[in-house]
Amino acid sequence: MNTEEEANDAVACPMPPGHRDSGVLTDLVDARGYVDAPYALLAQLRAEKPVRRVVFAGVPVWLVTRHEDIRTASKDPRLSNDPRRGNRTVQTAPWVFATETYTVTRNMLRCDPPDHTRLRELVAGEFTPGRIEALRPRIQQITDELLSPVLPLGRLDVITDFAKRLPLTVISEVLGVPAQGRDTFARLAAVYVEMSEGDHGRMPRAASEMRDYLTGLLKTKRQCPARADDLLGRLLAADHQEHEVIGMSFLLLVAGFETTANLIGSGVLALLEHPEQLELLRGKPHLVGRAIEEILRWNGPIKMAPVLRFTTCDVGIGDVTVPGGGEAVLLSYGAGNRDPARFAEPDRFDILRDSRGHLAFGHGIHHCLGAPLGKAEAAIALRALLEHCDGLALASDPSELTWGHSRFMRGLTSLPVTFRPVPRGSTP
Repeated sequence: MNTEEEANDAVACPMPPGHRDSGVLTDLVDARGYVDAPYALLAQLRAEKPVRRVVFAGVPVWLVTRHEDIRTASKDPRLSNDPRRGNRTVQTAPWVFATETYTVTRNMLRCDPPDHTRLRELVAGEFTPGRIEALRPRIQQITDELLSPVLPLGRLDVITDFAKRLPLTVISEVLGVPAQGRDTFARLAAVYVEMSEGDHGRMPRAASEMRDYLTGLLKTKRQCPARADDLLGRLLAADHQEHEVIGMSFLLLVAGFETTANLIGSGVLALLEHPEQLELLRGKPHLVGRAIEEILRWNGPIKMAPVLRFTTCDVGIGDVTVPGGGEAVLLSYGAGNRDPARFAEPDRFDILRDSRGHLAFGHGIHHCLGAPLGKAEAAIALRALLEHCDGLALASDPSELTWGHSRFMRGLTSLPVTFRPVPRGSTP
C-alpha cells in the first residue's frame, strides 16, 4: 500500500462504539472526549481493536492501547524513536520535527542507541536517589515560599498559584536557568505541548526561539564558569557539544515542568473527587508515595507517549503486523494504565492499590529519567496542602474545570479551591 492509500485508510477508521454518530474518526485529537474525558474513548478503542490505524494530529499512526503490548513495543529495538526514520507522510508534519537538522528537539528521547545511551549517561548522575534526597529540603523551601502568601487568604488556584510554579522553579534551579528567563521558557514550552499550533510555523518558531535563548544562556555561563555551579555549567565544563547540551536542556525543562505540574493538579482533583481517599491520606500521610503512584496510573500527566516510534521493518504488535518503512506507532500510556487485563477495576481510584507497573513515565530505555524528581515534588506538594489546608474543597462547579489542549499531555488549566488555613505546628 502506498503512502497516500495508507493515509486514506487511516482517515476512514470507524468511530468506536458510542461515537458512530460522527461518521468517521478523521483525527483522534478531534474526537469527542479526547481532551475532557479520554479514558472512555480509549477504552472503547482498546476493546474494539487494541492495535489499530487512526489519524493523530494529521499523521496516520498505529495506535497501541493494551498494557502488555505497550510494554513490549517500548522495548522493541525495531521501533525507532528517531523521527528521521519516519515515512514521507510523517516527515511533513511540523510537530514531528523530522526535517530539522539543528533544533532543541534533537535530544535523547528522539534518538536510538548508541546515541541515546551516551546522551542519557551525561545527566543520569543528576537524578540518582541520593541527588533527589539532597534536593528535598530545597523543594520543601520553595513549596513553603509559594504557599506562604496565599494560605492566609483561604483560597488559591492550585495550578497557577502553585502546581506550575513549583516544578518550574525546581528544574530551573537544577539546570541553572535564571529567574528572569523562566517566564520565557514557560511560554515557549506551552506552545510545544499544545494540541493545536494555530499555524504550521508556530511550533518551529517556538523551538527556534528556545534554541536562541539557550544559546545565549550557555554563552553567559562560558563567560563566568566559576559561577555556573549547575547542570548546564557542568555539561559545558565537561566540553560536551553545545547542540547536545541545548537539546538536553529543552527536554529536561519540558519534562521537569509540565508533567509535574499536571501531576500535582490532577492529584489534588482526584482526592477532592474521592473524599474518602482524601481523608485516608490525611489520617495516614505516610501513604503519600502510594497515592502518587495511583494518581500516575489513574490520571497521569501523559496520555500518549510524547514521541512516535517508527518501524524499521515489519513488527508484530499484539495480533497485528505493522509494516516496515517508517510507519508511525503511537503508544497510549493512558489506555494502558486503565487496561483491565493489568489492573482490576481500572477506573476505580484507590490509593491502597498496588499501582506498580503503570506506564505514566514510559517503559524500557526511554523511561523518564526525571521520574524520581517529579514524584518527590508531587509528594512534598500534596503533603503541604493537606497539612496547611483544612476543609479543602473545590471553589467552582466541577463541570467548569477545563483540561489543556495537548496532543500528549493531560493537565488542568485551573483548579480553584477554598480551605481553612492551618497555622504551622497545628494539627488540622
